[in-house]
Amino acid sequence: MDFTPQARILTLGDAYYDPVVPADFPDTILRFRNDRAAAEVGLGALSDAEWIARFGRFVPFEGSLPQPLALRYHGHQFRHYNPDLGDGRGFLYAQLRDARGRLMDLGTKGSGTTPWSRAGDGRLTLKGGVREILATEMLEALGVDTSRSFSLIETGERLHRGDEPSPTRSAVLVRLSHGHIRIGSFQRLAYLKDDAGLAALVDYCLTELYGETPGAEPALQLYAHVVERTADLAASYMAAGFVHGVLNSDNIAITGESFDYGPWRFTPQWEPGFTAAYFDQTGLYAFGRQPQAIHWDAAQLAMALSALTPVEALAPVLDGFAARYEAALTARLLARLGVRPRGEAHDIALADAMTRALAEGGVTIDRFFFDWRGGRPRREAPGYDAPIFKPFVAALADYAAAAVPDHAYWSDAAPCALHIEEVEAIWAPIAEADDWSRFEAKIAAIRRMGTALSGRKA
Repeated sequence: MDFTPQARILTLGDAYYDPVVPADFPDTILRFRNDRAAAEVGLGALSDAEWIARFGRFVPFEGSLPQPLALRYHGHQFRHYNPDLGDGRGFLYAQLRDARGRLMDLGTKGSGTTPWSRAGDGRLTLKGGVREILATEMLEALGVDTSRSFSLIETGERLHRGDEPSPTRSAVLVRLSHGHIRIGSFQRLAYLKDDAGLAALVDYCLTELYGETPGAEPALQLYAHVVERTADLAASYMAAGFVHGVLNSDNIAITGESFDYGPWRFTPQWEPGFTAAYFDQTGLYAFGRQPQAIHWDAAQLAMALSALTPVEALAPVLDGFAARYEAALTARLLARLGVRPRGEAHDIALADAMTRALAEGGVTIDRFFFDWRGGRPRREAPGYDAPIFKPFVAALADYAAAAVPDHAYWSDAAPCALHIEEVEAIWAPIAEADDWSRFEAKIAAIRRMGTALSGRKA
């Protein structure tokens, strides 16, 4: 498709962001370019030199933003309100349309300091960039609505961090996202009692991100969308076995798109108490508490929007979160299993039996869905005659495959997974010998799995 630059965020006015200048990096070594994503936004034909100029030096795209913008927002961080947030090591670099006509953002991580850096250096470690690419590629393959890692360029600086060996290598990451407006963006305006600004942001999100004309109750109209999308976000994490790690209200996009990957992990087993962040000592954002955490964040949006619409109107929408989540989880579990729905009662029973089997059966999440893809076990799959699996097998008996699992992937000896030990093993040769072969092979393997899950043949 043709590249279609946009600058729609400028219609909001300058009360929502601060113009900033990118860091002048001592080096720019291209480490990853997402040509698949680039083709979907008309940028696939860029040469490597042009790519580096755009995503390492941030030369503006004609017709898009004349200079980068650091967005302003507040948020609850581990349930504590923080009014001193904002883009501290990233910015909105450009807007454009994708192949579906959606307004998309190219945003950065590690691109230098901004007015919101709070004494930070505004940089990103190369390892952090590698980890985010792996996370987004795996989530995309598993059907999660996620930001996409678009570019990673090593920048030649030596960074000091307390949570990894230092000094360590630096990088700048570019993400392709369906908007960067978050719940915390609305919280900031409510905190400032800027009702006019709040209303303008509601209209912007409806018009530009949801493609709708604001109606009689725009805030309520938007809130219904956000509750639906965030309930599905929570369900998608659970079905993928994914733990985001930091589900603060400033990390929840108004589109429900998953983004901002720090201490993420995939849990091997269906373990509700599994946490991703070493600093999450109370397990607030543990695997099994993610739906509750996202529901709580959605409640904070209702509080912010109550300046425009009575709480009495917003509350019933929020009360519907749980039902939407359960329906989304059931649908996503059946989709990952690769079977056709049979009706609400049957599907709920199957999903319940499935999660009990996962929680108590001792098999990893990835192995389970690999072995039972299409609703029938792999002939060589052992251990499923244990009593804990009997209700699941019985509930599954009358289900038909959504598609014949005939991709070569389903003949592999083991599923493609991405647990922390492998992430570290992928990083080790990069750190020690600048060997990217294992990383590149893993990206290829993840994309191959994604093709198999989509029902397409090899």
